[in-house]
Order: sequence, then C-alpha cells, then structure tokens
Amino acid sequence: MTIADEQAVGTTPAGRSGGSGLGRYILVRFLLIIPTVFILVTLVFFLMRVVGDPISASVGGRLTPDQLAERLADAGYDRPVLVQYVEYLGQIFTGDFGRTVTDNRAISEILLTYGTATLELVVFSLIVALVVGIPLGRIAAYRRDQLPDAVLRVFAILCYATPVFFAGLLLKLVFSVWLGWFPLGGRATPGTQLTLDRISGSSGINILDALRTGRWDLIVDVLSHAVLPAVALGLLTAGVFLRLVRTNLIGTLGMDYVDAARSRGVPEGRLLRKHAYKPALIPIITVMGMQIALMLGGAILTETTFEWRGLGFQLAQYLGARDFVAVQGIVALLAVIVAVTNFVVDVIAALIDPRVRY
Repeated sequence: MTIADEQAVGTTPAGRSGGSGLGRYILVRFLLIIPTVFILVTLVFFLMRVVGDPISASVGGRLTPDQLAERLADAGYDRPVLVQYVEYLGQIFTGDFGRTVTDNRAISEILLTYGTATLELVVFSLIVALVVGIPLGRIAAYRRDQLPDAVLRVFAILCYATPVFFAGLLLKLVFSVWLGWFPLGGRATPGTQLTLDRISGSSGINILDALRTGRWDLIVDVLSHAVLPAVALGLLTAGVFLRLVRTNLIGTLGMDYVDAARSRGVPEGRLLRKHAYKPALIPIITVMGMQIALMLGGAILTETTFEWRGLGFQLAQYLGARDFVAVQGIVALLAVIVAVTNFVVDVIAALIDPRVRY
C-alpha cells in the first residue's frame, strides 16, 4: 500500500481526524514493516536454497565428502529446510544475520564496515537526481510541447532506460580515460583513505571525515572520486524526477486556483514559481522511498563498475564466491533498510501533503 493509494479527491485538510488519526496512521505504517521484511526475507531464504545448501555451493568442491558432511552438520544444513527457516527467523529477530562461509565474518560487521560507503554513494546520487531532475522538469513544463520539452523528455527516457553499468563505463571512458578529469575508481586515493581511516572516531563516510579535518586537498580528493559514480547512479533517478515534476506542474497549472490567479493578470513566471511549483514537488517525496530502494539495487552495479567498496561491491564479491549465506544476510539487511526508509518517507509525505487522509 502506497501514499498514492490513499490520496483523497479533495485538497484541503478538512478530512483529517486530528492527532489521534496521525498516530494511528504512523502506527499502521510502522506495523507494515514487519510483513514487508518477513516476505522479502522468506523469498530470499528459499531462493538461496534452490541451488542447494550454502556450504556445498561455496566450498563443496574443495572439501572431501567427510569434511563436507561435518561442515553441514556443524552449520545445521543437514536438517529439514523448514527447521532451518524457523531457526533463521529466530536469529534475525535477535539481530543475528549469520556469518559468511568464505571468510567467517558476521553479516552485521559487514554492514557496519561497508554500509557507510553505500550510504555515502546513495546520498551523493540523490543530490544529483534532485539537482538535475527537478529544474529540468520545471523547464520542460514551462516549455510544454516546444523543442526544449521534447529534448528533455528524450533525455529523461535515456536516463532511466540506460543500464547503470553502461552509463558508468561510458562516463569512465570519456571523463577518466579520454579527458583525465576524474579518477577511474575507488572512494579516494590510498594516501587519503589511510588518513581518513586513522581519524579518531572515523564515521566511515569519507566526505564527513574529510570535512572534519578541514583539509581542502582531502575534501577535493573525496569529491573527485564521488562525481562519476554519483552521476551514473543519480541520472537513473533524475529521469524519473524530471518526468514526475513535468507532469505534476502541467497538472497544477491547470487547476482552478491557478486559472483564477491567471485571470487576475498574474504573470506566467510568477504562477509557476509561487502557485504551481511547490505543490508539484509533493509527489517527489512520495516516491522517494521507492527511488532509494532502486538506488540501493543500482549501487551493486555502480560500486562494481567504479570499485567503490560498499555493500554492493561486497555483495557482488560474495555472489562470485557463491557465498549464499553472505548474500542472504546482506539482502535481508537491505530489505530492512528499504522498509524503514519507506516508512519515514510515508510519514513525511502525510505531514506535508493535505490530500493524504489518515
């Protein structure tokens, strides 16, 4: 269930039921996190079992039959799948997402180590999407059915139709290989990364740690490494934002209150800025949660393309090693992150959008 499903026809907050209604709405949205995560975790668990047990898939070819049987018994994979499933659910409820088969690391440790890198990439990409998508959507709406509108609509289609890995490779070829403006990959040069890792209380988010040092050379180095990955991933969402802003601006400009302002002689530019622009941005917030989820999915290919060592990069490595315990745990954690993000976005949208009934 999404915000859009619960939008009312009216545009005034008269239909709201007060603070108790808001509390009930937030509670329902919060409780929906549980079945969402449950379904995703269940799907991932059984899909991972389609290829067999994780130990046989990852290291079975390097063990003797006796050693393999011993490893299976120790890990509990010789028991019925349903028993393993119930035990796995119990572990998740206690915050234990298991340990990897290939390097025996706790999944929670992997999240803490590499999750900040993915978070940094997603934030940078979201900034690119907003900076590119919203202004261009405004221009497309203002120049509706003119040449700029046609060009921007084609640009939007190219943005969300181009595979993110292809966009990343193309950006690397042009801006790193041919022009030499940006680094080929990584989150920072080795010297910069070593300096940032040694900072007391390092957050793991390079740009924040670089800002804490106050050294411009470190800040510039971190930002130069972030530009191409952020653009490659951000353009994917920028196309969606462009089309969304354009469509909603055109719809808002046709509303009665805008026609009334136009009849009073208000210039079109002022109508766009003062009357139509802000209401058209509300749908951006309602789809933000879904776009962040898509960015997390796109981060796997982006991080692999640019050797950005985050959760997506590690997930690709574990997939290559057929370490399905690690894959299962990371995907489960990402499911929790996506569900919580959608909950926060839904609550924010309910607070600022008068059309949402609760």
